[in-house]
Amino acid sequence: MRARALAVAVLMAALSGCGGGSGGGGPPVTTGTNVAPLIVDAGPGGTSVNLPFVTVVVCVPGTSTCQTIDHVLLDTGSTGLRLVNEGLGTSPIALPQAQSAAGDPLDECFQFADGYTWGSVRNADVQVADGTASSVPVQLIGDPSAPAVPSDCANGAVPENNVVSFGANGVLGVSVFREDCGPACVSIANPNGQGAYYGCPAGGCVGSTVALVAQVQNPVYHFATNNNGVAVEMPTISSAGQLSTRGSLILGIGTQTNNQLGGATVLTLGASGEFTTTYNGTPLTFSFIDSGSNAYFFNDSTLPPCVKNVGFYCPARITLTAVNTGKNGAVSDVAFDVADADALTGNNPTFSALPNVAGTNTLTSSFDWGLPFFYGRRVYVAIEGQTTSAGLGPFVAY
Repeated sequence: MRARALAVAVLMAALSGCGGGSGGGGPPVTTGTNVAPLIVDAGPGGTSVNLPFVTVVVCVPGTSTCQTIDHVLLDTGSTGLRLVNEGLGTSPIALPQAQSAAGDPLDECFQFADGYTWGSVRNADVQVADGTASSVPVQLIGDPSAPAVPSDCANGAVPENNVVSFGANGVLGVSVFREDCGPACVSIANPNGQGAYYGCPAGGCVGSTVALVAQVQNPVYHFATNNNGVAVEMPTISSAGQLSTRGSLILGIGTQTNNQLGGATVLTLGASGEFTTTYNGTPLTFSFIDSGSNAYFFNDSTLPPCVKNVGFYCPARITLTAVNTGKNGAVSDVAFDVADADALTGNNPTFSALPNVAGTNTLTSSFDWGLPFFYGRRVYVAIEGQTTSAGLGPFVAY
C-alpha cells in the first residue's frame, strides 16, 4: 500500500483494581460548521484506549436514504472510509456495490499494521460536519455477501472484520493521500503480493487493477470546500489519564478563521507520507504521525518492558526527546513523557485517555507518533497536490 495504514495495538486493562479520578470529556475544543466532534472513550467494544471516534453519515448516492454511524475511528494514517457491517446494526443501509473494470462485483483486502479487513467496495455519499463527498467508493468490512477471503489477502495475518476485533464501527482515513492504494493498483493487480482489489464473479475472486477514481477515496478531498486537509485538535489531559476526553476534527487548512496554520511548523513528506525522526542519535527515516495508533511506538532497549501490557514500556515516568525533520528541512524538537503502562491501566482500568503510553515498533526504521502526541496539540494533515496557505500538500504541521 502507498499510504501508511492504521497501526493499532490495544492496551490490555488489568482485571483487578478500581478506577479513580475524573475526566468526563467536556465540550469540543473548537466549534464551527466545518467541525466534527471527536471523543476518546471505551468505544463500542468497551475496552478501547486512546482511540478517537467521530460520527459519519452515509447515504445511498443521490438520495435521502441515510444512516448515522457513531464511533468511527478517526485515522490520519490511512485513507478512506471503511464501515464494519456489524456496526451498522440489524438494518444496515443498502449501498450499491462498485464494479471492477471487467464488470464484476468489486471487493477489497486492506492491510493494516496489525491485521487486515476484507469486504465489498460500495458507493456512498459521505457526510462529515458540513462536508459531503458524493458517490465515493468505501469499504464495507465483513460484508456477509462478500466471497471467502482470498488466500493472498489473509496471508497469515489477523482478520479484523467485526466490531470487537476492529475496535470500532469503522474507520475514517484522512491521511495525506487522495486514495488508498494509488498508482500501484492502477497498473498491478495486488501489488506487494498482499492482496488489494479483486473482481469477484460467481467463479471466484481474481486480483484486479483499479483506476484511481474507483479506489476507496479520502472523502475530504471530494468536499466542495475545506477540501485541502484537516486539523485534529485534542486538549491536554491529566498525566494519570482520564475516563474520556473530547476534541475536534476541523475540515480545511487556512480556509476559515478556525483552521489557520498560525505559527505551526510545517514538515513536508516523502512519497509514502514519511518524515525523519531522530531518536537517541538514530535517524528513523520512515516516521509518521498517526491518530489511529494508540501510543507512541518506537524502539528503545533501555526502557523496561511491561509484564501485563506486553509490547509496551513500563518505566517510572520519564521525559524523552526526539527531533522531527521534514523533507523541506524544517526541524521540530519534541519532548514527550513515557510512563508505566501497567500502572496506568491497573490503577484506573476504566480510563480510555492515557497520555504517556509507548511501545515497541515492528518497523525498525520508524517512529510512530500516535494519539498521545495529539494531546495538547492541533495537528494538521494536508492532502497531496492540494493548495494551502503553506503551499502544496502533502505535509503535516503542528
